[in-house]
Amino acid sequence: MLLCTAMVSSCGDSRYADDPLASSGRTQRTENLLKNLIAQADSGLYMFGHQDSPVYGIGWEADVNDDASVGTRSDVKSVTGDMPAVMGFDLGHLEIGDSLNLDGVSFNRMRKEIINHFNRGGMVTLSWHARNPLSGGSAWVADSLRAEETHTVEAVLDGGSKHDEMLQRIDRIADFIKSLETPYGVRIPVLFRPWHEHTGSWFWWGKDHCTAEQYKALWKMTTERLHDRGVVNVLYAYSPGTESDGDETIYMERYPGDDMVDLLGLDCYCFAPDADTTKINGYAAQLDKNLDMICRVAKQHGKAAALTETGYECIRTADWWTKTLMPVMERHALSYVLVWRNAHNLANHYYAPFPGQPSTSDFVRFYNAKRSLFRSNVNALYLGDES
Repeated sequence: MLLCTAMVSSCGDSRYADDPLASSGRTQRTENLLKNLIAQADSGLYMFGHQDSPVYGIGWEADVNDDASVGTRSDVKSVTGDMPAVMGFDLGHLEIGDSLNLDGVSFNRMRKEIINHFNRGGMVTLSWHARNPLSGGSAWVADSLRAEETHTVEAVLDGGSKHDEMLQRIDRIADFIKSLETPYGVRIPVLFRPWHEHTGSWFWWGKDHCTAEQYKALWKMTTERLHDRGVVNVLYAYSPGTESDGDETIYMERYPGDDMVDLLGLDCYCFAPDADTTKINGYAAQLDKNLDMICRVAKQHGKAAALTETGYECIRTADWWTKTLMPVMERHALSYVLVWRNAHNLANHYYAPFPGQPSTSDFVRFYNAKRSLFRSNVNALYLGDES
């Protein structure tokens, strides 16, 4: 069982300093996490996650120099009294040596939050909005498309003009993931989902900017380099957008292979700025159709499944959590759902409620539902039969 009424804080205890490797070459805790994600989903339970939850929210930002505030605050906690079970962070700008990520989060603070969350039994997922090594621009392709942005993947692959630079960028990712370690030497398992939403074309690694074989080669280069650099505490998530519309062939067209993927995901957002019921219902139907396919394929391939990104910006209907999201989640064997961030420095860019937001009461009902798990009721994610 993965449920418990108490938090697990023993991960930071010296009695738990052993960190053995499994036969796969990854740590045993990392393998246990994968097995438990699958078992948890099969039991009908799913964890709730929130991007950047403990580092900022609506009207506040954590003091990066105040270690006492690590893991103490989030908009989710302000509403429910509990932290998300899953926390998401982004590694964008780490690859170019910056101290802050693309959203202004200190990587040093991020590391501390990840260690704290692990020590309390939670799970961490890492995305990577990598800057364009060929054009020098962001992860996003410019509206006025420059020719070099359509050839970036080709340039970073073996033999390309930016191959060595890209390896250096991946090395910085490796160094960070390897640094996620408790004071007692336990390497913290994380779920990494590189090159996400590739079925669209808004990122330089998107569908219109490389062939399927080039995308697979990019994925292979990334995972092999991380392995060669000694990263043994990572699971990999494949997370396209909704462009497949439930078609397995389209969803799997750029799938790099079972040996390089542990979790099948989906990024799917509710776009209804006017709270139009038809649009909201359309999102639910689209989500349901795609998740049905993903869970079936995940079962066939022996993988975990998750709703890796979702949300309704500004949450404009007061019952969105229990009337739109929850009914779909409960129809599928998913390990977790993650909603995007609550930006402290952008107007009307939030995906989780905060005190005074109209959907707070409904979110509390979602929190109290039998199948949704938050940090206080997850346990044993990293434990296996050997313990």
